[in-house]
Amino acid sequence: MKNITKRFIADESGATAIEYGLVAAMMAIAVVAIFGTFKSKLSTAFGTIGDSLGTQANKIGQ
Repeated sequence: MKNITKRFIADESGATAIEYGLVAAMMAIAVVAIFGTFKSKLSTAFGTIGDSLGTQANKIGQ
């Protein structure tokens, strides 16, 4: 029983998983903050790209 307890205490795989989870959460928060900051610029850029693709598609279809 002592041996099992020592192995359980020495096992760090759970701690590693928690660390990866925390890093992923911090990255998600950063991405949301960045998208929130550049929301209007991103919207304009994607709108321009969509309009250009639509124009080119119409030219090809004619």
